[in-house]
Amino acid sequence: MKTIACLVYPGVMSLDVTGPMQVFASANVELRRQGLPEAYALVLLAQAAGPVATSAGLRLYADRAFESVAAAELDTLLVPGGSSDLEQCANTALLDWLKTCAPQLRRLGSVCSGALILASAGLLDGLVATTHWDDVAALQCFAAVNVQGDRLHTFDPSGRNGHSHIFTSAGVTAGIDLALALVEADLGRPLALAVARRLVLFLKRPGGQAQFSPHLAQCNGPTSRLTELLEWIAAHLDADLSLETLAARANMAPRTLHRVFLSELDTTPARHVERVRLEAARAMIQSGQMSLQNVARLCGFGHVESLRRGFQKTLGVSPQAYAQRFGR
Repeated sequence: MKTIACLVYPGVMSLDVTGPMQVFASANVELRRQGLPEAYALVLLAQAAGPVATSAGLRLYADRAFESVAAAELDTLLVPGGSSDLEQCANTALLDWLKTCAPQLRRLGSVCSGALILASAGLLDGLVATTHWDDVAALQCFAAVNVQGDRLHTFDPSGRNGHSHIFTSAGVTAGIDLALALVEADLGRPLALAVARRLVLFLKRPGGQAQFSPHLAQCNGPTSRLTELLEWIAAHLDADLSLETLAARANMAPRTLHRVFLSELDTTPARHVERVRLEAARAMIQSGQMSLQNVARLCGFGHVESLRRGFQKTLGVSPQAYAQRFGR
């Protein structure tokens, strides 16, 4: 029996807690269906035992105060995000307890902006980490953390593309993806797949969280050297936007324009054009008002196949799948 604990605090996101915990509870249900003993005991920890108001106004009941719990009693601890996560980042009692427990826990993970709490405790230093797309910039303020903003989670039992001891997950429902991965590691793929089917979920969701974020083309603010050119690019996506054309438009040598893009936007002209075209295509597909052929033509991809390659490369899904998921 593995004890799975989840931290709760005033303003915690209710789904950050209940989503992953339901996955473990459903794993117990599937085991019982197969005549096998349950694998998980679930517990909620808080500053003090008792009801805790979530950001939704609902109350969750904490079983115990976290400071009364020894790490040896737990197998896995999850730290969720919430509206008051920044207050928890300054909660010295919590941070000290996490630092004490971390080396003794088999697994320590975060959901959504809970990564900021782990980072504040210094537990993500030198590790790959992710968080909700809107909190990526805040997590990047921790210079010792290798932030990868388009990951759904960083749990990897092999240790090749993440970590099996301390790990993080992206926004809200990505905590469910993480919990399914933990169940798969504990109990095998067939059991995890049975849980995913029972909860009507993907066992492994296609793509990362970039497909949900509205900031695909977000970049550092340009100076006046590029402002006019960037506005022109956005208004002429179906035009020839080669490096030579853009350089002539900006009255710069191609090599100079390339250096200016790297310096001011931390990307190349070609990559910027690709991102802006993809962002425009995504908005058109979400509107549901035109065919993919027209989207490809108006956004400068030329053909649907080129649009498909761009979607697969950046968002991890096809335009058709994106339209089914997000289109009106």
